[in-house]
Amino acid sequence: MSSATTLQTELAARDALDGRRKGVVAFLPLAGPAIMASVGYMDPGNFATNIQAGSTYGYQLLWVVLLANLGAMLFQAMSAKVGIVTRHNLAELCRQQFSRRIVVSMWVASEVAAMATDLAEFLGGALGISLLFHLSLLCGLSITAVVTFAVLQLDKRGFRPLERVITALVGVVGLSCLCEVVFASPDWHAALFHTVVPQLHDRSALTLAAGIIGATIMPHTLYLHSGLTQNRMPARNDRERRGLLRFSNKEVVIALSFAGLVNLAMVMMSASVFSKSAPGIADISVAYHALVPALGVGAAGMFLVALIASGISSSVIGTMAGQVIMQGFVGFSIPIWVRRVITMAPAFVVALSCNTMTAMLLSQVVLSFVLPLPMIALLVLSSRKSVMGNFVTGKGTAFAAVLTTVLVVLLNVVLIRQMLS
Repeated sequence: MSSATTLQTELAARDALDGRRKGVVAFLPLAGPAIMASVGYMDPGNFATNIQAGSTYGYQLLWVVLLANLGAMLFQAMSAKVGIVTRHNLAELCRQQFSRRIVVSMWVASEVAAMATDLAEFLGGALGISLLFHLSLLCGLSITAVVTFAVLQLDKRGFRPLERVITALVGVVGLSCLCEVVFASPDWHAALFHTVVPQLHDRSALTLAAGIIGATIMPHTLYLHSGLTQNRMPARNDRERRGLLRFSNKEVVIALSFAGLVNLAMVMMSASVFSKSAPGIADISVAYHALVPALGVGAAGMFLVALIASGISSSVIGTMAGQVIMQGFVGFSIPIWVRRVITMAPAFVVALSCNTMTAMLLSQVVLSFVLPLPMIALLVLSSRKSVMGNFVTGKGTAFAAVLTTVLVVLLNVVLIRQMLS
């Protein structure tokens, strides 16, 4: 049942669509889905790959972060559009439009991707808690689990209370990371140059670039975004659909621009602080301890606060995405607490038996391999008039989406060749 706050939001959004609200006042009631999706672009997996990129190659991989973020904007906008126009999420449309063999294969791959995502998110939040409060990693995992469960319960009160909590956590992550880069005093000229000039010096840089893309464009958020928009504000006609799409595209640009700045800031901070004093850092705990003498206890603590907020918010979003994936592909769902327990299990296993950071970085490579599936599905379905009607994807957008997908596939081919050799 929707809360009174959620009902007020729905009425305010209807006023915006009907032209009775203007400017920011009109935008705010419709904001939410892209902010929720943007969490996937600031998760602990991004922390790991961004720190490694900056500490190993300085500012040289900033252009990869920028391109990945632009590709993310394109595909998140397409995902939101599918939900608004068809009132079905991407997984449901795949089940309706593709053969059973393809659907089952996509479902299995998507579940693997969701678990890989949740592994990095859950471990990241737990690691932040254990470092900040000097607890064991298992204690950190337990606290993260309890907090995540509590935040997920807000969904029973309607979409707005949950959106507000996630927005607050996103704000904590963003402000903390942007403050970090100010404290780090990076070389702004070098940062600007490498943001727009592509360079890849060796195979390791290529592998890390694929990891950055895998950590940035997230398979589960492509499914989730369409699920968040499909029934949030049902359009009564094409005029309202166009209005919703305009608001949605603006929100995607704003939310993912913010996420992109956060990722750029993390790489710049790492390049400024670690590239000379501690090159090649790929471990978040090592990075935290190195930050203490470099920038002070306050800056290091702020880094952990951002990591905790990132881990908790992205764990919540990952669980929601898992529900959308299962319900869409196979037509049934399980209680959300059961899914949370299932996706937490690998994190506890890793904490007891494996290197945490190695598992987090490998999870990002797994994501880059699974990523082409929802990208191709989204491209195919959004280009079908039988699915989208008058809102079929335009040629320019389709061309940009094809180029992005081909780039991701080619990176994966190169990665496979490297791994085999």
